[in-house]
Amino acid sequence: MIENQQLQNQHTLKGEISISGVGLHTGASVNMTLKPASPGFGIKFQRVDLPNQPVVKADVDYVVDTARGTTLEHNGARVSTVEHLLAALVGTGVDNILIELDGPEIPIMDGSSLPFIEEIERVGILDQDAKKIYYTIDTNITYYDEQKKVEMVALPALDYRITCLIDFNSPVLGTQHAKMKGIEQFKTEIASSRTFCFLHELEYLLNNNLIKGGDINNAIVVVDRAVNEDDMSRLAKAFNRDTISVQREGILNNIELRFPNEPARHKLLDVVGDLALIGYPIKAHIIANRPGHASNVEFARKIKAYIKKNKHNKDVPVYDPNQPPIFDTPRIERTLPHRYPMLLVDKIIELDEERVVGIKNVTFNEHFFQGHFPSNPVMPGVLQLEALAQVGGILALNRVPDPENYDTYFLKIDNCKFKQKVVPGDTMILKMELLSPIRRGLVEMRGTVFIGNKVATEADMIAQIIKTREGK
Repeated sequence: MIENQQLQNQHTLKGEISISGVGLHTGASVNMTLKPASPGFGIKFQRVDLPNQPVVKADVDYVVDTARGTTLEHNGARVSTVEHLLAALVGTGVDNILIELDGPEIPIMDGSSLPFIEEIERVGILDQDAKKIYYTIDTNITYYDEQKKVEMVALPALDYRITCLIDFNSPVLGTQHAKMKGIEQFKTEIASSRTFCFLHELEYLLNNNLIKGGDINNAIVVVDRAVNEDDMSRLAKAFNRDTISVQREGILNNIELRFPNEPARHKLLDVVGDLALIGYPIKAHIIANRPGHASNVEFARKIKAYIKKNKHNKDVPVYDPNQPPIFDTPRIERTLPHRYPMLLVDKIIELDEERVVGIKNVTFNEHFFQGHFPSNPVMPGVLQLEALAQVGGILALNRVPDPENYDTYFLKIDNCKFKQKVVPGDTMILKMELLSPIRRGLVEMRGTVFIGNKVATEADMIAQIIKTREGK
């Protein structure tokens, strides 16, 4: 499994994976091959058994059916029951993959995501040279189905977490809930949870030949009515078993639950898989009350529409004041030559070879407010640029082994825009990103000042790294 701190780049498989099985609803035998794909490819299915081998992207825009699973169709390609495999890909951090199929449905396996995860981990996951951009939300996104009493909400959060509640008015299941506090919990807490259905649903599916690939080992059957010997004989015949019984918990065939709340955990698994169809990795806290595939898909549509409308806010840095900084002020002063009152960055919260994020807390006590619009204090734009330049200096000097012996001098500022005022009480989030590799000491960067998730200032800058002191 990929840990949180590694999920900064996109990922694919280290090799191909071949999986064969039976589709739950079609009963068709399917051979499936998972193939590595290049950065930005995304998740796509290809029906290699059809003329021209059409491809359908894993996207909510192509969902055509949610009656007994999630089905995609595009370009003449139709693929059913995609949610368990999609959940496994999200849970292992795989972003780019081509899934070849010679049939219409993903193999059901044991009814969970675990068999897919085990195969992914067996071949391994490849870190790719491309950034993975997460989309965050700054407001609650809600979905409500009054008829089905389904409620779903996405809350702003620093990571991806899900809380799921189910209530089918069943004395066997009762009310259940499940939580995933972070995607790193998916494998151990969620992935092995199997699909389930009620006995009356199973009988309808059997009577209408809608569950041709079902096996008593790939679904939990909840017995929600009184049954007699004739019922048991009919079910045993349908599943090619000698006998079938009901254990005291009300589960068919004495199947052992993997968790006391396995049905709730599987509903959470379905949420993970269906929300993968948003098409963008997100950071949000999802709360789902009585979810199902239809509601999951409609909720995914709402989130995708929000992201498309607010796409300009992608990759807005998230500032959590509870997290310790990478550089505090004393550490910054060991890198930069600036001191009060011209040191305009308080701490660094992100830093890698291509990007830096700093924080400047603007207070009424700043020296420049005494003379710059004193009755209506506004931070001078030129000082906002200076704050960006200082953060950019941290990024540039992070490339040299002895930064205390170097300074950065800014040579050029282009495309500068001031979009909103910065006033006392604001927290400036200062982001600088490399636009091209550093050559001959020249550093080309794109700078953005955020107040919350709103862009206040942006500019392109070029600086030069110059050695000004000799090491001791």
